[in-house]
Amino acid sequence: MDRDKILLTPGPLTTTLRTKLAMLRDWGSWDADFNAVTASVRKSLLAVIHGQDSHVVVPLQGSGTFSVEAAVATLVPRDGHVLVLDNGAYCKRAARLTTLMGRRCTVMGFDDAVQVSPAALAERLQSDRTITHVVMIHCETGAGVLNPLQAVADVCAANGKGLIVDAMSSFGAIEIDARRTRFDALVAASGKCLEGVPGMGFVFIRKTLLDECAGRSQSLAMDLHDQYVYMEKTTQWRFTPPTHVVVALAEAIAQFEAEGGQPARLARYTSNYQTLITGMKKLGFKPFLDPAIQAPIIVTFHAPADAKYDFKTFYAAARARGFILYPGKLTQIETFRVGCIGAIGPDEMEQAVHAMGLALQDMGIASAAPA
Repeated sequence: MDRDKILLTPGPLTTTLRTKLAMLRDWGSWDADFNAVTASVRKSLLAVIHGQDSHVVVPLQGSGTFSVEAAVATLVPRDGHVLVLDNGAYCKRAARLTTLMGRRCTVMGFDDAVQVSPAALAERLQSDRTITHVVMIHCETGAGVLNPLQAVADVCAANGKGLIVDAMSSFGAIEIDARRTRFDALVAASGKCLEGVPGMGFVFIRKTLLDECAGRSQSLAMDLHDQYVYMEKTTQWRFTPPTHVVVALAEAIAQFEAEGGQPARLARYTSNYQTLITGMKKLGFKPFLDPAIQAPIIVTFHAPADAKYDFKTFYAAARARGFILYPGKLTQIETFRVGCIGAIGPDEMEQAVHAMGLALQDMGIASAAPA
């Protein structure tokens, strides 16, 4: 096979040739040309959420998790109390990093197969006045649930609580409008729905909160306030930036805008999702989630009940045909996941389903129906 394998994962993703080619040039991290690229990227990112008037955006080196950790350390006072709404693996990660940052953390648990509940959140905020901030994962890719951002934001606003949103797997595809949805911070990354390459996160912070964030982080590298102030003053990053990642993201954003921005990206991913679901059902596979709460980002499927099924064998057979699948994140039942995002369309999804059908044939499995 002469093409790259297609990544059916929640990131890193399959990228376009144009995005790859953008990384073939070396850039000086202090050079005016590179600083102009950084400024352009920041401006474009703010436009995606209509946040020009209300928020600033602060880029940070590293994976998206680096930026979630930085957001908690920068936004939450040392004596703050964070409530994490937990319906999956990435929620649990957010709770763990909050605790490691030395902030008091309470976890409010929900089943992996349901959305977090704004009504239950409202009750908790009424009963525990010590909570200062709420952390929510917008699209919990552990199972693929799309959580109700607007309703949760409204509850936090009504109760005067700060909201930190991990929008890692939704930003750029699912609509987020800062003019309508109130949040203190929103975190995303280069290697997800913008279809850049991994290596850079970014955090939108409400302008009115910036001053009080000074000196709050216990980390030098993760201090978003310090990063913001330095960038505004010098146009440069404080420490060596991921130059190739930044220019690749600039190119990916140009393609994102040319495609039609967030609505067009959502339409393509939704088409990918529908193609995947239709094809997988014909093979006997059953999705884990109710379609009403399923984001068109990544889909969890039950493992086939057939005793001959083994994920590693299935994965290797699909991989040999050019498609990289993703293992399941659920602990109670065996599953695997298939991503719908990246520089791919319904044709590639059809090919992926065909590859999985052939993988089942290799294993002697007639139907992928679950137990």
